[in-house]
Amino acid sequence: MPGAGQGRAFHFAQKVLFKHCDPAGIVFYPRYFEMINDCVEAFFDEALDWPFETIHTTGAIPTAEISATFRRVSRHGDHLDFALAHAVPGRTSLGLVFTVTCGDELRFEARSTIVNVDTVGKPLPWPDALRARLTSDTGDTR
Repeated sequence: MPGAGQGRAFHFAQKVLFKHCDPAGIVFYPRYFEMINDCVEAFFDEALDWPFETIHTTGAIPTAEISATFRRVSRHGDHLDFALAHAVPGRTSLGLVFTVTCGDELRFEARSTIVNVDTVGKPLPWPDALRARLTSDTGDTR
C-alpha cells in the first residue's frame, strides 16, 4: 500500500475483555478484527467527524481487503493501543495501517483497504470535506 502511514496516527485504546478471549485467556484472533473495526469506527467519528451512524443512512464503508501479522499473544486485562495511520485516499478507497502495542511490546500489525459505497454496494467517491481532512494529514492535495 504505497504511502500508507504518511499521516499522523490516530490512537484507540482497547482493554482486552473476557469476551475477546478463548478458554486459555488469550485473545481469540478473530476478535482482533472486531477491535480493528471498532478503531476504524472511532477514527471516522472522532478524527473525521463522519460517524458510522451518519454514514449508514446513505451507504457504508466495508473492508475490501485485510491482512494481519500476529507477533505476541494478548491476554485478558491487557491494555492495547491501536495506532491507525492512513494512506492518501483513492477515489473510492482508503488504505489503513494498524500497529497494535501493549506498553512497549508489539502485539500485531494489520493492513486493510476500505471502500466508500452507496446503499446497494456501488463504490462512491469520498465526500470533498472528508477527502480534505484525510489529505491534510499527508500533505497530498490529490
